[in-house]
Amino acid sequence: MMKTTLTKNFLMIFALMAFSVGVKAQMNIEITGVGQSLFPVAVMRFVGENQLPVKVTDVVRSNLTRSGAIRNVESGSAELGWDINPDYKSWSARGADALAVGNVTKLSDGRFEIRYRLFDIRKGESLGGLVVTVGVEDLRLAGHKIADDIIQKILGERGIFSTRLSYVIRSGKSHRLVISDSDGENAKPALASNEPIISPNWSPDGKKVAYVSFEARKPVIYVHELATGRRTILSNQKGNNSAPSWSVDGSQLAMALSKDGNTQVYKINANGTGLQRLTRGSSIDTEPQWSPDGKSIYFTSDRGGSPQIYRMSTAGESSGTAQRVTFKHSFVTSPRLSPDGKYLAYVARVSGAYRLHLQDLATGEVTPLSDGTRDETPTFAANGRYILFATRAAGKPVLMAVSIDGKNKQTLSLPGADIREPAWGPFMD
Repeated sequence: MMKTTLTKNFLMIFALMAFSVGVKAQMNIEITGVGQSLFPVAVMRFVGENQLPVKVTDVVRSNLTRSGAIRNVESGSAELGWDINPDYKSWSARGADALAVGNVTKLSDGRFEIRYRLFDIRKGESLGGLVVTVGVEDLRLAGHKIADDIIQKILGERGIFSTRLSYVIRSGKSHRLVISDSDGENAKPALASNEPIISPNWSPDGKKVAYVSFEARKPVIYVHELATGRRTILSNQKGNNSAPSWSVDGSQLAMALSKDGNTQVYKINANGTGLQRLTRGSSIDTEPQWSPDGKSIYFTSDRGGSPQIYRMSTAGESSGTAQRVTFKHSFVTSPRLSPDGKYLAYVARVSGAYRLHLQDLATGEVTPLSDGTRDETPTFAANGRYILFATRAAGKPVLMAVSIDGKNKQTLSLPGADIREPAWGPFMD
C-alpha cells in the first residue's frame, strides 16, 4: 500500500490540467534584485521592416528584456540601417552603452535578408553583426538569433532565445503536445490525443522528443521526430513505461519500467534494442536523468523510506550501490541536472508545499528558488542560467522561469488555460 501511494505521488508530479490551445501566450516578467546593473542597449527599428507581418526589432527588444540583464533604452519607431557610422558621444548622452541597427531586404525568391550590426558605444567601435536569410514564417527566429548574438557579444555567453520549449496542454478530453519558441510564441501542436501525454524530453540534437502517451490506455514511451511527425514506440513493456531521458550523445535513453513488479530504472538503445535493468530492489526507483558527462544517472527512490535523489553509474547498480545525493528535505522528487553538471534542481515538500530547490553538487548547499505550493517538472535552459517549471500563480496553472540566482522570474501563461509538463530544448547548432 505504501508503494502504491508513493507511485501515485510520483505520478501526481506529472498530472495534466485542462486548458485551451487557441489563446495567444504572453510572457510577463518580474525582475528583482538586479536594479542598476542592467546593461543599457538601444535597439533601433531596422530599415525596411515596417511592412513585415512580424517586426524583427520587436522580437529582439522583447528577448533582451527577458534576459534580465539588459535594459532597452530605445522603444520608438526611428529607423537606422546597419551601415551607419554612429555618433558615439550622442548615443552615450542618451544613456546607451551599445547600439543595434539593421536592414531588411526582400529577395527575389520571397525570402528576407536581415542584416544587423552592434556597436560598442563606450569603446566607440563596431562589434560586428549577422546576416540572416529567412522565409516569412521564420521572421521571429531571425529576431531570436540576433538577440542571441547581442547576448553573446555583451555578456560573453550563449543566448537561449533560439531554443524551443515543449509542453502539454489539455482542452476537455483533448491533450496536445506543443512546441513553441522560447518565449511561448509561435506555438504549434506536435501531437493531439484524447488520452494524457506526459514527460516530454528533448533529444540532444533538438530533432526529437521522447514522451509518454496513454493513447493505448496504458503508458507507452514514444520517440517523435519533429520535422516529419514520424513516431516510433520505444517501450511498450508490461505495466508502466515512464520517465524517458536521453543520454548526452543521444544513443540511449533511461526510463522507469514496472514490467518485473515494482518500478525500476532501465536503459535502452535509441533504436529500441538492448534493454538493460539498472536498479534491483524492493523500492520504487523512477525519474532517471543522465549526468552531462555521461557517467552517471540520477534518479528518485524511496529505498530510504521516503523519496530522495540518488546517483549511480550508467552501468547500473551491478557496478556499485547508488549513493544518496539529497539530505536537506524529507521528501524530494524530479531531479534535473544543469548542463554544466554543477547543479541539481529538484522539487521538495516543505510544510506541505511542493517547491523548487537548487543544490550545488560540489558543496551540498541548497537554495530555494520558489515560494510556491505546487511546483512540478523543472527543466534547465540550454545555457544553465534558467529553470522552467510548472506551478500555480494567483490560483492558476502557469509555467515559470527563474534564474539560478533567483533574481529574475518570468511567467508564461495562457489566459483561461492550463499548461503543464514543460521541457526546455537544447541549443540548435
